[in-house]
Amino acid sequence: MFDLGMGQWLVGITNYCVHPAHEVKNLPKVGGTKTARLEHILRLNPDLVLANQEENSRKLVENLRVKGVPVWLTFPKNIRDSLSDLWLLAQIFHSDVAVKKLQILERSIEWAQLSREDHQSVRYFCPIWQGMSKTGQLYWMTFNKHTYVHDVLDLLGGKNIFADRTRKFPLLADLGMLTPEESPGHDDRYPRVTPAEIQDLEPEVIILPDEPYAFAESDRIRICEILPNTPAVQNDRVYLIEGSLITWPGTRLAKALDQLSDLFFRT
Repeated sequence: MFDLGMGQWLVGITNYCVHPAHEVKNLPKVGGTKTARLEHILRLNPDLVLANQEENSRKLVENLRVKGVPVWLTFPKNIRDSLSDLWLLAQIFHSDVAVKKLQILERSIEWAQLSREDHQSVRYFCPIWQGMSKTGQLYWMTFNKHTYVHDVLDLLGGKNIFADRTRKFPLLADLGMLTPEESPGHDDRYPRVTPAEIQDLEPEVIILPDEPYAFAESDRIRICEILPNTPAVQNDRVYLIEGSLITWPGTRLAKALDQLSDLFFRT
């Protein structure tokens, strides 16, 4: 909203709405993305609530609608979905400034697509979470081709080694230790993968974002120790990056194109 020149219309945000810091610091906070408080939102008397299917709870959205509060529930799975949401925002708020900025963003995407054609895609692995099974198996959660983050990294020149991998249920089935169960209605876009799987697919680059899981230098060192035979580790191409640039659908895409343009081509 602020990037598009419409921040003055905001009456409240979540605790995780932290950009731009100098603009949002005095706005009322309604709780976390998963724990936003209905009563706090209602006290703000909003004309519209912007919500996201992955980030906000279904119960909150349903309760807001019961209370008569209009809710726009977004669920962008790729760059084009996200841009469609931004264009609709510009229409809702009748913002000529937003229209001009979105036109520039569209051109930036076109340039990135043209630039990508001049390079061969680089195979990468990008975890967004890590954990340990009850059996002591280390795993990382990643994403497949049906996600926004995949589309952003594809635009930047990356080839997702788990693009076609779907999530299996329960966890041990995803890790290859049990027969998968039928799981209709479950989101299968975020598989959990083992070090052996990653090693076999030989990523040339490993990307460690600092959100949603806060990967840090200690994690980078650990991954290099666990996956020493991957081309990424052997060629010192394991990178820590700002996660919101690739995982937050919206105008941060412009910053990703600027700050991560050489992510897959740096040496």
